[in-house]
Amino acid sequence: MLRIGLTGGIGSGKSYISDIFRHLGVKVFNSDDIAKGILDSNSEVRLKLSNLFGEGIYIDGKFNRRDAAKRVFTDGKLLNKMNAIVHPEVLSSFNSWADSHSALPYVLKEAAIIFESGADKLLDAVINISAPEEMRVRRVMIRDDVSRNEVMARMGHQWSEKKRIDMADFVLVNDEESMLIPQIIDIHNKLKSISGTEV
Repeated sequence: MLRIGLTGGIGSGKSYISDIFRHLGVKVFNSDDIAKGILDSNSEVRLKLSNLFGEGIYIDGKFNRRDAAKRVFTDGKLLNKMNAIVHPEVLSSFNSWADSHSALPYVLKEAAIIFESGADKLLDAVINISAPEEMRVRRVMIRDDVSRNEVMARMGHQWSEKKRIDMADFVLVNDEESMLIPQIIDIHNKLKSISGTEV
């Protein structure tokens, strides 16, 4: 069973493309969703983040993601400290989850910063989703109800499009012009073939 990363810059369409893979019968681990659960429910993580951000970072038992985002995306050191607390827990969760699907040809780990965090070194291959920057900015502004400056600040903490493409094993172009489904099916078939499993 192959462990495959699915990444792309913010607003590239990771969730949408993950859903297409799911329709093909592929199991997808959504790192962001898992991280959110860990932020709210893992007592050790909660304690560390309260010490890092201050007690007010939790409101009615829930991690205040909007406040944290405003702070970490203007402070790289704070972002790195937060990631150092959360990422090991997400990795542990992914490994257990992947082990439970070992009979499948491959599974996908959807995550925004696979290359930036070094997680690619623990995966068999990585698919990068490529989309024009302006298109991504527009999508995120609408999706998250945030300003252009806030989106650009988040993008500033991610690798450039070129760097991700150069590092990726496969590239999906999601520019609302290129046909997406044939690209996905082609990669899906290649991964099944590489795995040697046709389940």
